[in-house]
Amino acid sequence: MSIDSQAELEKPFGSYSGLIKAYGRDRPDQPALICGDDSISWAALAAKVDRIAAQLQKDGLARGQAVAILGATSIAYALVYLAAVRAGGCAAPLTTSATPTQLANMTADSGAMHLFIDTPKRIELAKSSVAFPPVTHIMLDASDGYAASIDEWMAEEGAVPQDGGAGPSDPFNIIYSSGTTGTPKGIVHSRQMRWRQTTVGKKTGYGADSVTLLATPLYSNTTLGSFIPSIGYGGTVVLMPKFDAADYLELAQKHRATHTMLVPVQYQRLMDHPGFDDYDLDSFFLKYCTSAPFAAELKAEIVKRWPGELVEIYSMTEGGLVCLLRCRQHPDKLHTVGQPHTGSEVKTIGENLKELPPGQMGELVGRSPTMMSGYRNQPGQTDEATWHDADGHRWQRMGDIGMVDADGFVTLMGRSKDMIISGGFNIYPRDLEEALMLQPGVADAAVIGIASERWGESPLGFVVAQQGVALDPDALLAATNAGLGKTQRLSGLRVIDELPRSHIGKILKTELRERV
Repeated sequence: MSIDSQAELEKPFGSYSGLIKAYGRDRPDQPALICGDDSISWAALAAKVDRIAAQLQKDGLARGQAVAILGATSIAYALVYLAAVRAGGCAAPLTTSATPTQLANMTADSGAMHLFIDTPKRIELAKSSVAFPPVTHIMLDASDGYAASIDEWMAEEGAVPQDGGAGPSDPFNIIYSSGTTGTPKGIVHSRQMRWRQTTVGKKTGYGADSVTLLATPLYSNTTLGSFIPSIGYGGTVVLMPKFDAADYLELAQKHRATHTMLVPVQYQRLMDHPGFDDYDLDSFFLKYCTSAPFAAELKAEIVKRWPGELVEIYSMTEGGLVCLLRCRQHPDKLHTVGQPHTGSEVKTIGENLKELPPGQMGELVGRSPTMMSGYRNQPGQTDEATWHDADGHRWQRMGDIGMVDADGFVTLMGRSKDMIISGGFNIYPRDLEEALMLQPGVADAAVIGIASERWGESPLGFVVAQQGVALDPDALLAATNAGLGKTQRLSGLRVIDELPRSHIGKILKTELRERV
């Protein structure tokens, strides 16, 4: 049965697959996805999603069962993601930076019977060192004899899958957290959660004429926050398998991009590009940023030099609190992460897990319509990440220390697990990192706690020099400590070439601790 896309988007819960079919009918020749020199129209996308979904069902995919995907961002990757949902299952994108053991464990944990890969090398390495679960391998690209290619494997032309029967509480995807040790936790997002994320797109300019430029991986929840409403409203999505500042600017100008989702380190590289101001970026309507600390000075520079609204999103893959900072509207609040989004609530709790009065600093907890269903197969971990108020309502522990000002704006002090307790005093690494960044010649900075016989813990700083600058660690340490409180002072400082970061720009402090 055909649907009216606009009427469908007004429903509290609707058919994501139905929308795709409607756009294939109503705007057949419009590009749906562009990646490099490749593109696919809405008519071709709808047909291929049906063929992949039909074959998944023929292979025995059960309702809610995961379809695992491992590879770089591509059109084929996106098609499999959408087809998994179309077939009544869910997508389980696996991080390409995972170790062989993590890959094997994530695949097994997902319960997938299919694994789509872009190159056999990713699996051959894993199989050579660990016992890999038995799954059917399908190549996202042309087959080289290792396994069938997706074009060879999918159902015949014109194939249409059966209605998968999935409802609001069924999973849409499983996102595996970017942990650096052990097996990442599988974060389950329901179809209802993703539908809500889709339908807010009307308020943020998504539509048939929108062009969304994405330069973060499709296995990242960061990317999905913009990819899903873009597809849900039938626009065009331009995918970048690998971020490069010059390439990004060329694509933005060429395709007249209206929306984007970037992480702070990408924004910094774009602002540092010597030709940034020569590009025509007037088409931009909305730019999002999330996933890592976003310096107030960088926000101000983007607002000044880049047309369109800039919105910082503070949340986590697990959901819970969602804050938005509309930077142009609140130039005096750029040091914050904004106010709770509509339907989102925030509280602070103390070390005893008791609720704190408004305005007091503590661990942030939040709840919203976009909370995860839970960690897959880990009820204990789900419970640890949950806080219940006096009325029994479920809240997500955000893992951050922060405070809420009188206007409802949230200021972050740092991750609760990164807080340093030195001589009985709480030290927030973010304060020290900001102090380091104020020093001349410093391009990047991070602070961790190290064991101290005298104080229990002491802060240790890492800095990256600006290009062409030679930093004197001793002089930099003295200058920074001169501006800090007595209990905050750094015990040491190391100059390194580059801070280790995840695929979405988060500083990997675990790796810094391992160096020590």
